[in-house]
Amino acid sequence: MKPTPSQRRRGPRVALLALFLCSLLVPLAFIFDRAPSGYATTEDRRRQEVFLPSVHPVEQIGGGGGAVHRVPVHGARQDPPKKVSNGSTGVLQHHNHTEHHSSGVSAKPKVLPVPRTEPPKAVKEPTQIEVGEERKRRDKGAKEDEMENAKACQLEFGSYCLWSTEHKVIMKDLIVKRLKDQLFVARSYYPSIAKLQGQEVLTQDMKQNIQDHERILSASAVDADLPSSINTKIEQMEHTIARAKACTVECHNVARKLRQILDMTDDEAHFHMKQSAFLYNLGAQTLPKTHHCFSMRLTLEYFKSPSLDSDVSLLRKVNTPNHRHYVILSKNVLAASVVINSTVISSKEPGNNVFHILTDAQNFYGMKYWFARNSYNKAAIDVVNYEEMVLKKLPKLSTHELYLSEEFRVLIRSNERPTEQTRMEYLSLFSHSHFFIPEIFKDLKKVVVLDDDVVIQRDLSFLWNLDMGDKVNGAVEFCGVRLGQVRNLLGKAKYDPKSCAWMSGVNVINLDKWRKHKVTENYLMLLKQVKIKDEVALREAAFSISLLSFQHLIYPLDERLTLSGLGYDYGIDPEVARSSASLHYNGNMKPWLELGILEYKKYWRRFLTREDRFMDECNANP
Repeated sequence: MKPTPSQRRRGPRVALLALFLCSLLVPLAFIFDRAPSGYATTEDRRRQEVFLPSVHPVEQIGGGGGAVHRVPVHGARQDPPKKVSNGSTGVLQHHNHTEHHSSGVSAKPKVLPVPRTEPPKAVKEPTQIEVGEERKRRDKGAKEDEMENAKACQLEFGSYCLWSTEHKVIMKDLIVKRLKDQLFVARSYYPSIAKLQGQEVLTQDMKQNIQDHERILSASAVDADLPSSINTKIEQMEHTIARAKACTVECHNVARKLRQILDMTDDEAHFHMKQSAFLYNLGAQTLPKTHHCFSMRLTLEYFKSPSLDSDVSLLRKVNTPNHRHYVILSKNVLAASVVINSTVISSKEPGNNVFHILTDAQNFYGMKYWFARNSYNKAAIDVVNYEEMVLKKLPKLSTHELYLSEEFRVLIRSNERPTEQTRMEYLSLFSHSHFFIPEIFKDLKKVVVLDDDVVIQRDLSFLWNLDMGDKVNGAVEFCGVRLGQVRNLLGKAKYDPKSCAWMSGVNVINLDKWRKHKVTENYLMLLKQVKIKDEVALREAAFSISLLSFQHLIYPLDERLTLSGLGYDYGIDPEVARSSASLHYNGNMKPWLELGILEYKKYWRRFLTREDRFMDECNANP
């Protein structure tokens, strides 16, 4: 049955009436708090917008995933938080949630009071005592870190660390430093900014600024080399960094990038330190160009000059046991000259001294010419070509090369005070060549062996009056190292673990007792037990073999006889240095090198021959 026209007109009328009633009831429901769950009133939204800006400047936003932080730039304008579709703000969505009512029970909403604009309360300042204690703790931590770094540096690079600390150059180019700091920060933010959508312009600006800074720093190491437009570049980079900091970035990404840059910087610094340490060691082990020139000029003059007549009375002393005989192993003319000159000047009976200089074939003629044309207060000088002499007397030896005293860097850790800084010492010992002195000087009974980096400041004649009993080697003991501490280097040989190490520099050698105890034979026997592949292995073996060869044969000399460490220790008391009988420049910083410690060079230069035309021509005068 089809509806009548009156029935068709009644339908729209009912629908319009229903809509009219709903339009009246819904607002009434909101008025009487009958709204369904999930709606937020205008008052609720207003309260969120009022209280959220009072949050701490470092704000955590976002929900379930990794925490994201925004660190606003101080002094920069911050945009108000944007509204999202659910009626809350885009900041701290999981904080300050509005309480909604899901039940149908009527209840009035809690109206929070409008916050009063009172001045912030004054924060209690820490007392002076608290600040002082905090500073002490900070300084103590920094000192401990510095000690640990010093230990690690000395373990790897030795005395270079001491030298680099003393010659550390403080960076005065503040603009260059600021450019590097800006580049460091920009690089850390760039990867995070590049991932943000809508920040293409900022990404491009940051990339361009980074490239500009890198180009400037590659061409300019000091402020004076910077271009005139540098202030504009700095301002542009500062503005770009401020824009980057104002963006919402993931902190762990920035932190990771910062760590990567820091690790790369540490690696680069360590690489440059290795390079610098290599050059330092090269400079320490290489004869200066001026000294090489001086030695070559003397050698040339020796062959150009007629035969040098030596004083017959002086030559008679050379093989006479009644005189005081000194043996010096050296390849350095000036170093040997200073040792002899200082000994003669300090001696009460200089005419009773005889000096035997063992040198190599390269420096033999230069040495011979120098000591033939210079007199040393009636002291006799005997220059010996060690290589030729050993080849003649000991032809079966595997090597006839001259080796000077071997120096070993030792790091000593205190068991009594573990917190103390590790102490570094340079221990000098006899080399391979020292063990053939009795074979070269068969007519002599007692000699004093001097290293060529020694300066004598007192008369040493009392050393010939020492009653050493059955001992062979009179030396200053170094009980900072005992044989038991270096057992891994001594192999299977028998030794007394409590026996102290000893130092070369000034050594009294009883040659008769040496021959009686067959020290040279024992040395060669120990040498056969060590696998000697090359020269380096031979020199390294000197540490263990020298200590074992003279075990129970050391006569301890007074430690005040020799002050050691002038080649690496910056902390020696000048008064102690002036009052010591002899000074030993053991270590890498020899007094004739540019690397030498300036404060100690004056004791060496005092005994250096000054007025010589060859020294002036080669600029060998320090």
